[in-house]
Amino acid sequence: MHRMGEYAGDNMMIRGSSTDAFYEFISYARTPNNYRLTQFWDSGYKAIAQASNVIAMVDEGQSTEIDNSIGEAYYIRGMMYFYLTRAFGRPYYQNPETNLGVPIVNGTPEDVINLELPDRATVAESYLQAIKDLKKAEELLTIDKEPIYATKEAAQAMLSRIYLYMSGTYESPNTEFAQLSIEYSDKVINSGKFSLLPREQFMKYNTYIPENNPETIFAIKRVASEFSGYDHYYGVGGMYANIGGMCWGEMYASARHLELLSETGRNDWRLESYHMKDARAAFIRPTYATNAETGEYTEVFRFIKEDGEVLNYVQAEITRNGGNLTATEGSNDYSLTPIDSEQGIYSIQYGNKSYTGVIDNYITLNRVYLQFYITKASLEGEESHLHSPVISRLGEIYLNRAEAYAKLGNYGAALADLNTVRERSIVNGGYNEISDTNASTLIDKERQSELAFQAERSYDVFRNGKTLKREYPGPHNQREDISATDYRTLSRKVCKF
Repeated sequence: MHRMGEYAGDNMMIRGSSTDAFYEFISYARTPNNYRLTQFWDSGYKAIAQASNVIAMVDEGQSTEIDNSIGEAYYIRGMMYFYLTRAFGRPYYQNPETNLGVPIVNGTPEDVINLELPDRATVAESYLQAIKDLKKAEELLTIDKEPIYATKEAAQAMLSRIYLYMSGTYESPNTEFAQLSIEYSDKVINSGKFSLLPREQFMKYNTYIPENNPETIFAIKRVASEFSGYDHYYGVGGMYANIGGMCWGEMYASARHLELLSETGRNDWRLESYHMKDARAAFIRPTYATNAETGEYTEVFRFIKEDGEVLNYVQAEITRNGGNLTATEGSNDYSLTPIDSEQGIYSIQYGNKSYTGVIDNYITLNRVYLQFYITKASLEGEESHLHSPVISRLGEIYLNRAEAYAKLGNYGAALADLNTVRERSIVNGGYNEISDTNASTLIDKERQSELAFQAERSYDVFRNGKTLKREYPGPHNQREDISATDYRTLSRKVCKF
């Protein structure tokens, strides 16, 4: 679920093309026999079958505990139908009554020899199945449990998201579903059971076990004692960072993601001047290298250059002469012009173009790309790549409600919710106003920054009818735009058991 949602977005880049089937999510190639897709499809329907069999086997009304367990099964089934439908079906705003979703198969057929399974339901029918299951879960889940179990609020949080997915685009909203998204967001927020972490704690969100995190509504619990060395490599964070010599570390934060985090000021990861303007930049860890002989860092000027149609980073070593800085690349010297010298932001006239960049320490390369490691899916309990994937948390619910309010034209309420999340990460960084002219841009940017590496990004782009642009360094086609109506927004065109 993570790879399909996040790799197809614009928060990350990979060091180069790969023979692994997940590279199709990045490159937007589409083949019907992609084994990564098959794994998700098969595992998703196994979960649906197991949950359905429990629901069919156990009668309701025997006890509160049994009903709660049945409610957990309904939650799992509803969640899986939603995740499968958003991956294998078109965005809801695009003719949901005729576009195909996924087959509705609630349980293991009695006759598995002469197997007959239904065809794919429509997107609308698939969403309705997910909603029915989650509403039933909401009814049955009456016991308060830790956020590693499905609860009433977990079901409500998922319904908040599903109705948001059904709420149309900013230009053509479905007000009925936007209102329902608000109502389910209200239920979670007004429950009083969750709270946003303060800024300093939020910067360590990934290190807390989910049971001890008041912002987490539901997470898939990974247990350290059952998390082998093999799991470290193949867990969610395994591709995003190499920690303690473990894992691949082949995917990095994209320049687009870094740019968003730096909109209100520079994030400086250097140990000697560590400062996060945006708290969410704390989940990024550049691989600074020291000189093998001196043990010192090499000071460079880092910027992104255009080389024809290709974008790539430059790290030009700098020398200081009083207040004058010179960057050297090969045999060429370039004078740097201060833009904000206190933050280390300068401009350079490079070739026939002017670029803006920052003074930084040299970051090691993988092939030709800078390693901006991502740790948001690692370091739980400081256990290397241990990570309990977050399904729902309170920060998302505020953003769900903000978007739904904006689609109803209630911009005052939308601004309040948007700034609740934004001002947690950026001190005094709240917006002064939003309106029909900028709501889409501001809310979507906040969702991209806040929910990065939680498998939401590509779906957020396409469900609102937007175009995915990936004009930043990486081996992907940097100049190819993917529209919401492109057939490749579906994970594959043919789905079968």
